[in-house]
Amino acid sequence: MGYRVVHGVLRPAGLTASLVFILGVLLVAVCADASDYYKLLGVSREATTREIRQAFKKLALTMHPDKNPGDSSAHEKFLKVNRAYEVLKDEDLRKKYDKYGEKGLDEQQGGRYESWNYYRYDFGIYDDDLEIITLDSGEFEAAVDSGEIWFVNFYSPRCSHCHQLAPTWREFAKEMDGVIRIGAVNCGDNHHLCRRKGINSYPSLYIYRAGQRPEKFTGERNKDNLVRFSMQFITTTVTELWQGELILLSFSGQRCPFKSTRAFSSDGLVKVGWMDCTIQQQLCDSFQVRLSSARSLWASHRPDSVHVPQWVKTLDSREIYNQVIDHLPDLELLTRDTFKEKLAHHRWLISFRFSGRSASSEYKKLQAFLRSDHIQVGRVDCAADSELCRSLYIHKPCVGVFKGLGIHDFEIHHGKEVLYNIVGFARDSVRAHVTTLRPENFPSNRKEPWLVDFFAPWCPPCRALLPELRKASIQLAGQMKFGTLDCTIHHDLCSTYNIQAYPTTVIFNGSSVHEYEGHHSADGILDNLANLLLGSVVFSDLMKVTRQTWAVDFYAPWCGPCQALMPEWRRMARVRLTFHYGWILVGSVDCQRFQTFCQSQGVRAYPEVRLYAGNTRQPESYNGWHRDAHSLRAWTLSSLPRASVDLTPQTFRSQVLSGQDHWVLDFYAPWCGPCQHFAPEFEILARMLKGKVRAGKVDCQAHHQTCQSAGITAYPTVRFYPYLGARRVRTRWHGQQRAPVL
Repeated sequence: MGYRVVHGVLRPAGLTASLVFILGVLLVAVCADASDYYKLLGVSREATTREIRQAFKKLALTMHPDKNPGDSSAHEKFLKVNRAYEVLKDEDLRKKYDKYGEKGLDEQQGGRYESWNYYRYDFGIYDDDLEIITLDSGEFEAAVDSGEIWFVNFYSPRCSHCHQLAPTWREFAKEMDGVIRIGAVNCGDNHHLCRRKGINSYPSLYIYRAGQRPEKFTGERNKDNLVRFSMQFITTTVTELWQGELILLSFSGQRCPFKSTRAFSSDGLVKVGWMDCTIQQQLCDSFQVRLSSARSLWASHRPDSVHVPQWVKTLDSREIYNQVIDHLPDLELLTRDTFKEKLAHHRWLISFRFSGRSASSEYKKLQAFLRSDHIQVGRVDCAADSELCRSLYIHKPCVGVFKGLGIHDFEIHHGKEVLYNIVGFARDSVRAHVTTLRPENFPSNRKEPWLVDFFAPWCPPCRALLPELRKASIQLAGQMKFGTLDCTIHHDLCSTYNIQAYPTTVIFNGSSVHEYEGHHSADGILDNLANLLLGSVVFSDLMKVTRQTWAVDFYAPWCGPCQALMPEWRRMARVRLTFHYGWILVGSVDCQRFQTFCQSQGVRAYPEVRLYAGNTRQPESYNGWHRDAHSLRAWTLSSLPRASVDLTPQTFRSQVLSGQDHWVLDFYAPWCGPCQHFAPEFEILARMLKGKVRAGKVDCQAHHQTCQSAGITAYPTVRFYPYLGARRVRTRWHGQQRAPVL
């Protein structure tokens, strides 16, 4: 929901071309000054929230009525600028404005503003600090899950303690630049994000590491304490050197004196070592090291090669960091001859480069961050292999993820060109099922349903929608295909479908074409698609289906309880157990439209929810009290054979502790409400892991001593017992009590 593209120009009859041009320019200028919020703030339509905030602050300091007491129009002028800021800083309001203009907005928005002192001293505390990255709601998760260590300051612009901390936080950020990432979240602008993260006081300082629980800083807020606290989360392996070669060496017994060298080791980028020249004098002499050079460092980017040492002449952490990054090897170069073979069976993140512009040196760190995700990293020189890049419709520097299914299944990154954003994109993209479309693979004549996002890369709402599409594609894997089409490249194809606004989302379902008008979120998309897919099923031959289990809602459009049930039915229909695995198919029958069929099934009241289980011709009706998605899903799952087994103390010892299988166990109590709620989710997990990991349940009310010996103190508790040869390891599940997405 965003940008309007105008294709035609209206010309008044009887006017000369030059007069039309002059009038057109004047009208555009007047309209821009009066209503174009981007022009009012002096920013482009691609501006980030931070850039919008910075631009507004500059205007506020000069246009505010407090600074213009003699100007009777200052209030009205500043109201317009303030309204523009209030709309553009809010993602949902910005989408409405980009799509409908001011007509789509509430007239009350932007009607109040703060004093001049607020904008001067309290507004956007860290927006101008290069070492501090201001994180908004849309990029927070990608940042803290990137694999880098983040120290984030959650603050409120109205908090006096936050302003007192600001100078210290800036000094700390400069000290740690290049070691960890320093972030700041303005909870005044991102109150929903802060509430989700449990922030209830300001400032709140948290360390984030991927896959770990955040750690809160509670000490005295001075620079030295902040440094000590953050450095304890950098796990460093520093080796004393006797022979061989390491990339960073500290001589004369100084064990890794610089924070930057510890950061290299924790990133897995380089090896770090030290050499005590009072003991290893002969080895130090071979490097021509003098004892007076107590803190000299040596860098080499090829540990297995022999070449001249590179001496670092500085003690500044940032300079050491930059010099070592420069010495790291570049990404693997893929050419037209090797590209297809390399991408046939492995997942790759590829940096496409053109002559005259090199990628950020920090791209060299990508391999270390993505190694655990089994994503290889390479580069393509489009100046040398122009034909290859043209075949992929790549005309400018970019990054793309190829998903291991050949060179045509890939997705282009359109977010910020910063390390944490690219890492987050790569991890999400390989799990998702979104494809970059081109004329060759556009789904216009395909039978399977497709959701196609027509977009422009310069459109902020378009970029915000892309992660939501990835989330939705994971939930609907195997049932719906997802693709994106860049209308700045494929103009003709977009014109064919009369695309006039970005983003425009279209659903191709056989011969029918639907434009999606719902909320641009994963939940909104899933609800809409569930409704579409439910409505597309024909049940006239339902009884002919003998091998599948169907859950069917018989309803009438005029029935109030039916209308109340429908949203819950759609929510149940969209879960992975129905769409992806095909264990249970979900549908609905409009008995006003298919009256004869409903009568043949003996349906006499609405809504009537039935389960047709496999070869059983006699359906089972739902008689439960609750008609919510969870209750209905638990009921339908009960029709399936159990995938988990009940364990006794004897089978727990013999099969889990002494057996040779991997086990995942659910420790529960029958009286525990959350246990009952989690039971169907555990059953889904058991079915997903069937054949790879055995699933078991332990009743801790009946087998109290078994649970006590296992260290169970709360219900439900899920633990994984992998078999690793002769030793058995137990791992506690720390996630939410739901079946994980595998």
